[in-house]
Amino acid sequence: MQFAVAMLVLDTWQYFIHRYMHINRFLYRHIHYKHHSLIVPFAYGALSFLVSGMTPRTAIFFFSFATIKTVDDHCGLWLPGNPLHVLFSNNSAYHDVHHQLFGGKYNFSQPFFVVWDKILGTYMPYSLEKRRDGGLEARPVKD
Repeated sequence: MQFAVAMLVLDTWQYFIHRYMHINRFLYRHIHYKHHSLIVPFAYGALSFLVSGMTPRTAIFFFSFATIKTVDDHCGLWLPGNPLHVLFSNNSAYHDVHHQLFGGKYNFSQPFFVVWDKILGTYMPYSLEKRRDGGLEARPVKD
């Protein structure tokens, strides 16, 4: 139960902070833009630990899992057999759309679920298309 609460709290916190970093021009220009120009991921999240009441052992497992998930979402690779892509619709392809030029107003959710994007109208579906030079590319599916 603590793990589930922490996942929901972290997702909620991440969505609203992430979206605000895009809406507020000062924060985007001076803080969040660096995240979009770098490959190196970073995360927020101690709030979910404080609110969930997790034991230290559970917290270690949860934050290790959340870090692995966040790095996977930002790696830009759709690896075959990746269990995280089966368990969560919020994955590397979903977040790649956010990092594309036209995606900065969509797909803010991180790291587990896409519920806030769907509720608040910032959800942009995607398709995976084969690239000529190999691999797959996430492309937004526009209505």
